[in-house]
Amino acid sequence: MSDVRAFLEDHLAHIFAYDTEHYRATTTEDLSLYEWYITPHRIDGFPFHEFLMNEAKRANATALTGDGLLDNKAERPAERPRVHFDLANYREQRYGDTAIASYTLLVSTSAGSGTTVRGYNESRVIVKFPDGWRVVHVHKSPTYRSPIEPPK
Repeated sequence: MSDVRAFLEDHLAHIFAYDTEHYRATTTEDLSLYEWYITPHRIDGFPFHEFLMNEAKRANATALTGDGLLDNKAERPAERPRVHFDLANYREQRYGDTAIASYTLLVSTSAGSGTTVRGYNESRVIVKFPDGWRVVHVHKSPTYRSPIEPPK
């Protein structure tokens, strides 16, 4: 496993553990993101995700990724959801101290009422600074096939 992939898997594991300190330490202050299932606009900086992660770590919160973010009327689970992720079709491109990781993020979520699996296409731009790798940009897109509208 490359050092970039090891960094990325550790970075994602800490996100799903709602570890805001680690998230801040592994991203840049000028982080930019496109997350289609949250808003159709670019999100800049750390505070937006800090709020989401802190809310998700509360008891009986919906999972950080999955039905809870896609359906704000989703019921609160009786127990904290368990989350597992896999990086399918992983590709890494390196250019000096910059790496682009692209993959399909498969997120399995279980809260006792069954397991759901969702997939998102992601690209993360990661730059090596003197103190280590940091994510500088994230772009997510849906995995369904549609030129304009989501499936009905």
